[in-house]
Amino acid sequence: MKQFFTGLKNNKGSVLIIALFVLALSTIIGMIVVKMSNIELKASANLTHSKMAFYAAESARSFVAQTPDLYGPDNLTPSNPKTFQSPVGALGPKQSFDGYVQYLGMSEVPRGSGFEVGTFKAYRYKMVCNGYGPSGAKSQIEAGFYRVGY
Repeated sequence: MKQFFTGLKNNKGSVLIIALFVLALSTIIGMIVVKMSNIELKASANLTHSKMAFYAAESARSFVAQTPDLYGPDNLTPSNPKTFQSPVGALGPKQSFDGYVQYLGMSEVPRGSGFEVGTFKAYRYKMVCNGYGPSGAKSQIEAGFYRVGY
């Protein structure tokens, strides 16, 4: 028993060293957690900005559908696409869109369209819609469509 108690007398500073070690370990873990939180926050912001750019490109698609001047009789030259831009105030302050509609040619109306083959013609177009969001985010949608006429 005497040897056990004499051994403890030599460990007077061990509690302080253990406490400092636990404090240092806790600080390192805290720093790692803060860094991971910042990375997650940036990834979330990038995703939000990309979605805003995609929604702006989708708005451009709707804009083309509501603007027949882009795909009407004035746009029947394949080498001369009609360009467009977002109207002022159409989107949020950090969003915009632009793009073009290009005539690709004429063909028979597609099957199942409800129009009589031989009487009507299908004018084929391609639209490219670019959407822009905050922090330089960009999204592009390319789609083809027909305009049926005589």
